[in-house]
Amino acid sequence: MKLTEAIERGLTDWTASVATAIEAGADRQLRRSRVCIRYHGPGDLVLTVQAAPKGKPTLPPATVDLSATDARGQIPAEWLRLLRGCALEIRMAAATVLLRPLDFPKQAEPFLDGMIRAQIGRFTPWTLDQALYGFSAPQPAAGDRISLTLAATPRAMLQPLLAFADTVGAAKIVVLAEDDSLGGAPIQIFKAALRSALAGGRDLGRVLKLGWISLAATAAVLMVAATLIGGYLDGEIEDVQAQVTRLRAALRPAISGASAADGLLARRKQTSPASVIVLDTLSKILPDGTYVTELHVENDRLQISGLTQDAPALIRLIEQSPQFSRATFFAPTTRSPGEAGERFHIEARINAYFGDRA
Repeated sequence: MKLTEAIERGLTDWTASVATAIEAGADRQLRRSRVCIRYHGPGDLVLTVQAAPKGKPTLPPATVDLSATDARGQIPAEWLRLLRGCALEIRMAAATVLLRPLDFPKQAEPFLDGMIRAQIGRFTPWTLDQALYGFSAPQPAAGDRISLTLAATPRAMLQPLLAFADTVGAAKIVVLAEDDSLGGAPIQIFKAALRSALAGGRDLGRVLKLGWISLAATAAVLMVAATLIGGYLDGEIEDVQAQVTRLRAALRPAISGASAADGLLARRKQTSPASVIVLDTLSKILPDGTYVTELHVENDRLQISGLTQDAPALIRLIEQSPQFSRATFFAPTTRSPGEAGERFHIEARINAYFGDRA
């Protein structure tokens, strides 16, 4: 089952990347119209044209009230034709989103997305499933730190906008939060492709995936047919091979079984991580002033918790060791009053490596 899921996931990712490349080429050829919607609330949407199709005049701005029963009926026919297949950019006013300044240690910059994702419930009134968020490019701050602005909004607020974009036939949608403190630079909080330029309202990646599955099924049917047609000759060959195998098994020394078992045990010993080696490696790579309070080793997975001065730096140190890989925080890094450092929770994969260096 796991192998089947892995194959399906790989096929899905591959077809999605192919579909993205095809869509990018189609966008360059089709030259989609680009429309901007300024959102000040459900009853105050202003539509303006950013880039009109070649040879067509630019339309005057239009207003839409999403709280009305029929929002589509408020849009002129010229606008409906322009919106079908367009790239829609929604700019949300600062009053409609939560903007919060944050600062982190400079060493945490490569891990900002994971750290914010893990603590989104602390920074906003919503859980991760309820919120859409983004953040500005980090800027240097005093004390060897970086500052940024987090923009977040509940998913429920965007549902009417997504329904409107789907109703008018928009192909792509991107939602930006405007932040006056950034000098007009918007923060992207959502982006999605609603329909394909080549497959209509269907997902082009799914269409490609179904096509490849159909080809694979056809090839499998042809292979089965060829196997049935040549079954008689294959059966004769298999009988001869079975006789040869039985003769070889009868002549094989009994000691070969013991040798195979010894080899299996040796391989298991070489590829299984030993807890004492893991502990010895950690003692070499963790810096002075770092205290480990909890350590768990299960199969090839290591989890450690403790106190340190610089939690993000531990990720880099662990990753540099050939004994470990895929180091990441599995819980938020916190600093409690009265503690001299940061309380960290790190998870890493244990590699089957038993060299001399840590």
